[in-house]
Amino acid sequence: MTLKSLAPDSKFASLEVALKHFFGYDQFRLGQREVIEAALQHQDLMVVMPTGGGKSLCFQLPGLLLSGLTVVISPLIALMQDQVTTLQANDIPATFLNSSLDAATARQRIAEVYAGKIKLLYVAPERLLHESFLTLLDQVHTQIGLAAFAVDEAHCVSEWGHDFRPEYRRLAEVRQRYPQVPVYALTATATERVRQDIMHQLQLRHPFVHVASFNRPNLYYEVRPKSRQAYADLYREIREQGQASGIVYCLSRREVNEISARLQADGISALPYHAGLSDKARTLNQERFIRDDVQVMVATVAFGMGIDKPDVRFVIHHNLPRNIEGYYQEAGRAGRDGEPSKCLLFFAAKDIHTIEWLIERKVDPVTGNPLENEQRIARQQLRQVIDYAESTVCRRTVQLGYFGETFAGDCGGCDNCCHPKPVEDWTIPAQKLLSCIARCQERYGMNYVIDVLRGSRGQKVLQRRHDQLSTYGIGKDKTVDQWRLLGRTLLHQGVLTETTDGYPVLKLNDLSWEVLRHQRSVYVPIPVDSAPAQPSNARREEAEALFQQLRSLRKELADQQSVPPYVIFADSSLKLMAQQQPQTLVEFAKISGVGKRKLEQYGQQFTTAIRAHRQEQGLPIVSETDAAELEKQSGPASIKLSNTVLNTLQLYQQGKNLAEIAAERGLKVQTVAVHLEDLIREGYEIEIEALVDCNSQGAAFSQRKQAIAEVIDRIGPISLTKIREQLGNTYTYEEIRLVRAWWQRQQ
Repeated sequence: MTLKSLAPDSKFASLEVALKHFFGYDQFRLGQREVIEAALQHQDLMVVMPTGGGKSLCFQLPGLLLSGLTVVISPLIALMQDQVTTLQANDIPATFLNSSLDAATARQRIAEVYAGKIKLLYVAPERLLHESFLTLLDQVHTQIGLAAFAVDEAHCVSEWGHDFRPEYRRLAEVRQRYPQVPVYALTATATERVRQDIMHQLQLRHPFVHVASFNRPNLYYEVRPKSRQAYADLYREIREQGQASGIVYCLSRREVNEISARLQADGISALPYHAGLSDKARTLNQERFIRDDVQVMVATVAFGMGIDKPDVRFVIHHNLPRNIEGYYQEAGRAGRDGEPSKCLLFFAAKDIHTIEWLIERKVDPVTGNPLENEQRIARQQLRQVIDYAESTVCRRTVQLGYFGETFAGDCGGCDNCCHPKPVEDWTIPAQKLLSCIARCQERYGMNYVIDVLRGSRGQKVLQRRHDQLSTYGIGKDKTVDQWRLLGRTLLHQGVLTETTDGYPVLKLNDLSWEVLRHQRSVYVPIPVDSAPAQPSNARREEAEALFQQLRSLRKELADQQSVPPYVIFADSSLKLMAQQQPQTLVEFAKISGVGKRKLEQYGQQFTTAIRAHRQEQGLPIVSETDAAELEKQSGPASIKLSNTVLNTLQLYQQGKNLAEIAAERGLKVQTVAVHLEDLIREGYEIEIEALVDCNSQGAAFSQRKQAIAEVIDRIGPISLTKIREQLGNTYTYEEIRLVRAWWQRQQ
């Protein structure tokens, strides 16, 4: 097909020529050309392409080649602004109308639409359906013509999708008002059920349907248990990524704020993004991320929908996502340029309870009654996510199977394939499970079938007389978790199916009967039970070093009060501090032997010492300011400056330098430097030039200060030892510590 046959007055000889002219690409990606040809034939479209697959081009290029205006319905201001900015950079006549514009700008853009200067107009569904805007479209339809309506993120139409939006349901009104104008539905994620619902809701007529493969071969998928040191694990993972751009997704605004603040304190440029921020702040943070002004965006799940940043190298889910469809799309922000990228999910049981609580809050905004259908769907989607996280089979097999795509497994790009678990032949247990499903007439879900297998005396089992089935009680040799593992494996391997209408009922299929007839074997990957990890020698040595530092601090305080050291804290308490390394007063209060009084008396000194130790070791820390903020949110009021720090401040204000303060107070110079570091971070104006040895003052110290700052700029502020290694032994830890505190205040 040539463009001449579709648009005789077109200046382009072929679609490839038009593609090169407008977008600079030499060839289409897989499937794009066929979709665009259908659009140029004025067909409705149902297009499913994975993130990074180029679905936007499928409506943008036809919009430029067809006569009239193409209206693009987009759910987010950030999304439409991002796409329009990219189009305008290619000198493509596109614009948007949304609430971010003042009245004068909106009027000017509407005038450009009337004048035929705009080919692609982006609007939100709420504006599209407003009567005044429909009146505008009536005039455009008469004077210029409407080429098409493109519904981007079309999964929002379906209540079975991962991001259902009720206002999208009304888009059918546009089809009824302009019945001859083609409608394009486009999304990156949609199951067969969602696709059918989209086509029904938007009243598509004989649409051209294109469903691309959901496989993203450049992405590496991993699920990792969330440990008690969750932040330390997250920090370490980001550090391993170097300077690469990444996104960290969290469930709550509180976690977003907390993690972004801690990353900033630990030398990683990070910004928050959530609905609690102002529109201006969100827009600014997003722009800074897109422009590589910051490395990491810590965000709730709303961030990133449709953002065209191609070089996101890692996406970390700090919490369990709500459904597989959402996870696939969020993780898909990584590697849009096709380069290798990592998708890491931290899995913790407590996240399940959080999501269940959110599901319970799905109520009708008018009546307050529970939206039972939505809740039921959400619970089933949550269970599917848990199955994915706990799965021992190829991650892609589970993901692609969710979307109805068959994948053979052994992808070489996920943790389960790269580090496979040992497998066992579970054909006989599988036959028991499948037989029990058949005996129960394929009418029940996983939990109920397991109850029958294990001989439950539950009321429902007895009422239904399933205790009389031949399969009743034949599965007592395995635990509930083992049966669930088998059930999940059979589902992932396609040997068993499950209904997806919110009532998950197990159903047999052809492969099930092959197993029952001894024509197929079942092998199940078995998780390896690992013994509790013992601390490494390095970790024990590091804890012992901190323990000795805390003993010295205890002795110092005891001498000041003329009491035995054990009166301050017992050795057992110090050992717990060295092992757990609490950095805030809230964490410190949980140490055995720390009561309210000792928390008030000594909490600040000991947590300061612990943070100083962690800095020396290159471990992530919570700064004094962040610790105070966390404590304020968590309960007990923070004690920002202890008496000992205030005493140091008073001596500094009397004009004494670092060595003089240490001598007068009978403290180590290092301890005084830590006090002054805290004062600088708390916002006190401390002239560090006046604190160091007299021989280093004046121009000489200014040069040293600049040299220290340049090293911190280059390698980051985390480790004093590493900074000193770059500078040489002529620099003291104390002056590096003070310059670092000053440097961090400037950021």
